[in-house]
Amino acid sequence: MQTKQVHLSDLYEVMAEKLNQGGTVNFNPRGTSMLPMLHNQGDRVIIKKATEPLKKYDLPLYRRTDGAFVLHRVVKKPSPDGTYTMCGDNQWHLERGISHNQIVGVVTAFERGGKTYSADNKLYRLYCRFWVGIRPIRRLIFGGRNKIKALLRKEK
Repeated sequence: MQTKQVHLSDLYEVMAEKLNQGGTVNFNPRGTSMLPMLHNQGDRVIIKKATEPLKKYDLPLYRRTDGAFVLHRVVKKPSPDGTYTMCGDNQWHLERGISHNQIVGVVTAFERGGKTYSADNKLYRLYCRFWVGIRPIRRLIFGGRNKIKALLRKEK
């Protein structure tokens, strides 16, 4: 079977219609911002319309004001003004001020290697708590790991 890559912006109207009708949409996320949970192009996410305010640890697909689609995790309770603070699992910089009208949908499950994992899975929820909990020290962890790798390469 031949496949074709299409940008989400090209499918946005169809996605919005499907989600507004109560359906789900699935796609292969691109990029590395959600590692180690989501792998570039190998995994698929299933999203539904976010009918309620998001909660801490939810994984929404949202659209930035510049039109870019982003799949990052809610890392704090919603602000008093109702906006969200997001961060990718492989990042440490916070993105604040995401409004609910920017939310396209929220991940209900993801697929890897032919197996589907629910966002309600207890192990997944534990992973979310852990990963959000270590966000303040991710830079130290990842930066230290990268420095060690660089030193090891120099010794070869």
